[in-house]
Amino acid sequence: MEELLSVSDLKVHFPIKKGFFSRIAGHVHAVNGISFNLKKGESIGLVGESGCGKTTTGLAILRLIKPTSGKVIFDGMEMARMPKPRLRSLRRQMQIIFQDPFSSLNPRMTVNQIIGDPIDVHGAYRGREREERIVYLMEKVGLTPEQRRRYPHEFSGGQRQRIGIARALALNPMLIIGDEPVSALDVSIQAQIINLLIDLQQEFKLSYIIIAHDLAVVEHICDRVIVMYLGKIVEMASYRDLYINPKHPYTQALMSAVPETDPRAGRDRIILKGDVPSPIDQPPGCHFHPRCPHRMEPCDRAEPVLKDIGDHHDVACYLYGSD
Repeated sequence: MEELLSVSDLKVHFPIKKGFFSRIAGHVHAVNGISFNLKKGESIGLVGESGCGKTTTGLAILRLIKPTSGKVIFDGMEMARMPKPRLRSLRRQMQIIFQDPFSSLNPRMTVNQIIGDPIDVHGAYRGREREERIVYLMEKVGLTPEQRRRYPHEFSGGQRQRIGIARALALNPMLIIGDEPVSALDVSIQAQIINLLIDLQQEFKLSYIIIAHDLAVVEHICDRVIVMYLGKIVEMASYRDLYINPKHPYTQALMSAVPETDPRAGRDRIILKGDVPSPIDQPPGCHFHPRCPHRMEPCDRAEPVLKDIGDHHDVACYLYGSD
């Protein structure tokens, strides 16, 4: 498949300012040099604990926050060097579904206004075409045209997320980033939204980056999974390889926490000791080594390199000969 997105050595550091003159006293290393590619029609899951840099990565790709360094190339165009008018035009091809389906919708706007807002900003459709587009999108996400005049508070959580999905589809994007798109919903509603996203991807030839902490959600929708820890990628593989045979000790701990649907199936729970290190003062070497049950001599002095160990399964760990 043709490549749609290329992220190379992406870093996002937030300055910490102190004192009357707001002098920079340090930095929060939210994203600390990650690289990956996304093909057209492909879905990638970004997973990890809270604070690992998943959401910041998604926002930096969309240029909703400015990266500190690194390259983001979308459809053959480097976004960092793009003038604002060209970047504005490119935003039509890149959209986001936010985590909270209530706070991401303007309570003073009707559904018709919410879905129509990106259309108006970019002048994509006018007059009757605009109204037909809104009705078409509402039907695609499982809403009725009669609900166009209602406000967000008149809908359930699942319905509000469907409104957010319709808004993201309004401009026929190529890439949609879902920032925990189902985490705020009930389990039964989560399944409906996941199935909806899968159907929409097939119909509109979409590419997804799904940010999640629930590995069970990512398993159903993503072709590949990227595991992040403290701003770094520690493992990257197809969802099947990752779920059947996780390699990195951190990924193994995450997988052991996924609830087992079969009560007869036994699974050894891996309990990590200690807390996640501060992104301000990160440990030397492998960032995971203070909590790793397989810690060895090189781990605390040299950072392992993300390395392909076969079948496009990449791991950053000295257990697999990283140097």
